[in-house]
This record gives sequence, structure tokens and C-alpha cells, in this order.
Amino acid sequence: MTNSLLAPRAAPFDLPDFAAVTDAEFAPAFETALAEARAQIDAIAANPAPPDFANTIEALELSGRALSDVLSVFFLFASVDSTPEREALQRAFSPKLAEFSSDVVLNAALFARIDALWQGRAALDLTPEQARLLEVKHRDFIRAGAALAEEGRARLRAINTRLAELGTAFAQNLLADERDWTMLLAETDLDGLPGFVIEAARAAGAERDGAGPVVTLSRSLIVPFLQFSPRRDLRERAWRAWVARGARGGATDNRAIVAETLALRAERAAVLGFDSFAAGKLETEMAKTPQAVRDLLMAVWAPARARAEADAAILEAMLAADGHPAPLEPWDWRYYAEKRRMAEHDLDEAALKPFLQLDRMIEAAFDCAHRLFGLEFTPLDVTLHHPDARAWEVTREGRHMAVFIGDYFARPGKRSGAWCTALRAQQKLADEIRPHVLNVCNFSRPAEGRPAFLSWDDARTLFHEFGHALHQMLSDVTHESLSGTSVARDFVELPSQLYEHWLEVPEVLERFATHAETGAPMPADMLTRLLGAAKFDMGFQTVEFIASALVDLDFHEGPPPADPIQREAEVLQAIGMPRAIGMRHATPHFAHVFSGGGYAAGYYSYMWSEVMDADAFAAFDEAGDPFDPETARALEAHILSAGGTAEPDALYVAFRGRLPGIEALLKGRGLDAAA
Repeated sequence: MTNSLLAPRAAPFDLPDFAAVTDAEFAPAFETALAEARAQIDAIAANPAPPDFANTIEALELSGRALSDVLSVFFLFASVDSTPEREALQRAFSPKLAEFSSDVVLNAALFARIDALWQGRAALDLTPEQARLLEVKHRDFIRAGAALAEEGRARLRAINTRLAELGTAFAQNLLADERDWTMLLAETDLDGLPGFVIEAARAAGAERDGAGPVVTLSRSLIVPFLQFSPRRDLRERAWRAWVARGARGGATDNRAIVAETLALRAERAAVLGFDSFAAGKLETEMAKTPQAVRDLLMAVWAPARARAEADAAILEAMLAADGHPAPLEPWDWRYYAEKRRMAEHDLDEAALKPFLQLDRMIEAAFDCAHRLFGLEFTPLDVTLHHPDARAWEVTREGRHMAVFIGDYFARPGKRSGAWCTALRAQQKLADEIRPHVLNVCNFSRPAEGRPAFLSWDDARTLFHEFGHALHQMLSDVTHESLSGTSVARDFVELPSQLYEHWLEVPEVLERFATHAETGAPMPADMLTRLLGAAKFDMGFQTVEFIASALVDLDFHEGPPPADPIQREAEVLQAIGMPRAIGMRHATPHFAHVFSGGGYAAGYYSYMWSEVMDADAFAAFDEAGDPFDPETARALEAHILSAGGTAEPDALYVAFRGRLPGIEALLKGRGLDAAA
């Protein structure tokens, strides 16, 4: 019987045959595809012909196609619908993939061919994109240890394999903690909660054992509960569970995993000749050095902390007025900040939410993409990986551009957070291949037959992830290794954070923020108040982010701490962390950094990109139109379609004419006047 994961895909879109996929197919498909990829690499390395760009670099680009197809489907299922069987497969696949990756980058014969091309590149008559790809490939092999002696290469193989195992274990432990914890609410515990929170709690309870409404550790449920529950005891219980993920003791505790991970990363950096893991990681980013990252974070930290401390004094007075003893605690902040927002901006989220329907916000994101880039979105009737998911064909002037898939609701077994991934990336080398792009979110599921409402933060998340999707959908390069989001980590968040700005364009909200029952547009005074409150509580938001970024940087900049939790506390004390604010991601559940190496020593990148996104949107302001066609064309040409075909600073300068300063970021966060 044919394995559906290895079978040719059906036209017109070549989507995976999700309806046919079974768990029993994953392991044999993986082993077959992995063996094929190994054979392809061996053939490239052993090719008796002299190395040239086609038989070495482009051959590498074309290798492993079947493996990529199998893994894109498997990791999708593992992340959005995890089961014990899939978790076991992930634990089995992870070290094998790490070993294969090491075998590729540490293959002496293969590197000799790449190095020969690099040394003789002046005579190769390469296009600019080909030259860039050769540079990136050679650099990546060097940075992976290809030029080391055998002893160093052998140690790197062992480190890479172990780090892959640890990252998988960290992610699965976190998922287990998030999946298994609930707080059952009695009917009296619902007093004071707005209807949308009650509805979400009932829906979450129905998804589980049906015993009644529950609070889960899904951000789209627990954060509103912390915002609105007048029960300080229940807020404390929920908040403590939220921050204890990965640190509850027992089989799912991540603290030992963190310590070993940091030690191995430091050793890996030393083997490769770097002063620290952060120094090695940042060498190829826009920031270049740990000190440049620290300078940015601390320049924003001072005004953000000042704003947060001033806000804390106001919130603590509100706490006292309610008859509660000081001090203000972390489980109090969101509750009193929401009361303050209501008092100062007359903005009631319960009244706001019916205007932020999920379907209408999706339409808004699509419409902005149409006005900026001419994209059209047509619903597709196809079977996907889960009944929650839905798909659209993306076209421009009749040309197929992409398939876009959205999977928006939280559910048991789904990894928390929001992300964008490509099941297939854009490229032209093998054929004119257009991408399959997926946005995953964790919004609260509505009751049966009811529309899904978003918070303002949820709506921003939707636009953020769609910005990443546009980076994939508008990609127009030849080589997959340079396509879409294959850019520096501190540049990859520019398109996503930039796209958030269009959510705040008044004409967008006037058209798409319509009431779920009446269809009426958001009242003008509510819209004014909503946009006027956009910078509200920015001290809190900035402090919780920078604290996480500084802890991440500290972990990777010096010797690895024997006790990371103690080191975390020392960093927070040294920077004067306000006691009523916690890190956005405490170490035991800091998945960005420890479920893989992507954001390790790189969590700062959101803020680095924010320096650019504020300045980039200012280009539209300067043009006098948030949908200015000429500026949109420049944005697409130099950033969204260009992928990693040039260094990110060169791409940004090509779009904007210069690199930005920090001023736009501070102004955008309302911190430019902070004491």
C-alpha cells in the first residue's frame, strides 16, 4: 500500500492529503525520506566532476525534498494536535534529524567542494542571488564546525544530538503542563466576569470533561480572567499556575533541562571559537554583538521602568481603596489596570469585543493585503489537518500566489502561542513553486453557533502572524534557502510587527469593526477611545518583555549558570524589576529560547525589529496615505519579496534610504516623554 506521505500530491495546489494521513505512516515515511536525503547528500559529496554551482550548491538546494514534505506534515500534527503517540515519534525523530544535520554540515568532502567554490567565486560569473547563496552556505558550514579537526567535529555531533533531545523534551513538558491544568469555577466564581469570559470558560470546560466552566492556561482565557475576576484569591491561584509551567516538579519539570541546555550551548560556542554563545549567535544578525543588544534594551528599559513604577503606585492605591492590603501583586496588575483603563479611557472590553469578530478581523487583514499588494483571497473547500482549520487560495491578477491556511482556536493538545509556518516554501529552482502558508493562533473558542470575539491583543496577534504570512506569500526568489522568512532573526519580525500598524488605521476599523448582532460599525467615540488607549499600560508591557530579553541575553553571554533560576532572579534584581510585574516568559516555560535554538540569545529581536517597523510605517505617514501604492511597491520589492537575498540592513536601506534610530520606537510606545 502506498504511503500517503510519500505519494505524489494532487493538483491543483499539491496540498498534503490530510484525510489519508495516519500516525502509522509517519515512521516509515520518515525513514524512507531520510535514507533518500542521505543518499542525495552522499552523491553530491562523492561527485567525481569538479565542483560547480549547479552540481554542488543547487544540488544541495534540491536535496531532501521528500524529507521536508514528510516533516512539514508531521510537525504540524505534533504542534496543533499532540497525542502520546505523536510525542513518542517526535522524541524518536529529533536525535535522528540532529545527527543527519550534523552529517551534512560536517561532511569533509562536501565542505571541500563548497570551499573550493567560495575560494574561486570571482571566476564563477554568478548572479547576485547565487553569490548570496554561496556566501550563506559557506558561512553556515563554517559556523557549524566544518573547518574543525575531527575531534571538534565529533564533539559537535554529540552536542547537537543532545540539544535536539532536550529541546523536544522541554516543549513536550510545557505542553503537558498547559494541557493538564484547569481550575474549575463554581457558578458564584463567575460573578463579576463579563459574558465573553464566562462563555469562553464554559466552552473550555465542555471541551474537557464537561464538569463546568474552567480556566485553562490558554493565554486567550487566563489573561481575560486575570483582567476581570474580582476574586483576588482565584486570580492568585490562576497566576501562580500560569507562571509555574515547567517548574512543578516531577516528570515535566524543565529546570534541569534548561541548565544542561545552557551548558551545552556554551560548550558548543567554545568548540567553534566564540567567546560566548551570544557572540556566535549574533555575529550574523543585524545587532552583531551582545553589547549592541544590551545597549538597545537598556535604553528602552529606563523610561519603561519609570513609567511602570508610576503606574504601579496608582494601581496600588486602587487596591487599597478596595480594602485589600498592600503590596500590589503580579496577580493584581491586570485587574486594576483594566479598571483604570475603564476609568481613564471609558473603554470597556466587554463592550468592545462584539466589534472585534474573528471573521471580520480576518477580512480586514485580507483587505489590507489587497489594497497594499493586490492580493485576492478565495475560500477553498479542502480537507485540512483539523476541522478548525480553513484555507484560501491567494491570487494576484489571476496568478496563483499561495495557499493560506488559518487554524485559530485553542484546544487540548495544541501548543500555546501563535506562529506562522510554511508547509511548502516559495522557490523557482525545481519549478515555479508557490508556498503553502499556515497561521496558528490560540483564540478562545465560542459557544456553538456563536461568533468568535477577539480582544484587542488577539486582533493584533492575528495581524502580526499575517504579516509573517505575507513575507512568505510575496516571496519571489529562486532558491528556497533564501525565500520568505529565511532572514536574520532580528529582521524576521519586521514584516509581522509592521503589519500590526494597519489594524490601527481608522478607516480599517470603521469598515471591519462591526457589531456581531447589529452589524453597525464601531461608534466613532469608541474608536477614538480605543486608539487613544493604544499606548495604555505600555510600561508594564515593555518591562515584562525586556526582562525576558535581558535574562535570555545574560544566560548566553557569559559562563552558563549552574542554577539558571537563581541567575534569573539575580538579573531581575540587578535591573530593578518592579515587584508586581513578572517576566513575560519565565525560564522554565521560555519556549522561544529552550524548545529550540531559534530565539536563543535572540528574544531581543522583537524590539530590534520594532525600531524598524515604527520607522517603516512612518514612510506611509510621510506619503500621506497608509495604503500609498508607491510605498507599498517599495516595501514588497525590497523586503517582502526579497527574502534573504541580501543583508537585512541593505534591504532596509533600499526601502527607506537609511537605517532608523530608537526615537520612533519610544514614540510608538509612548515612552518618549517618560521620566
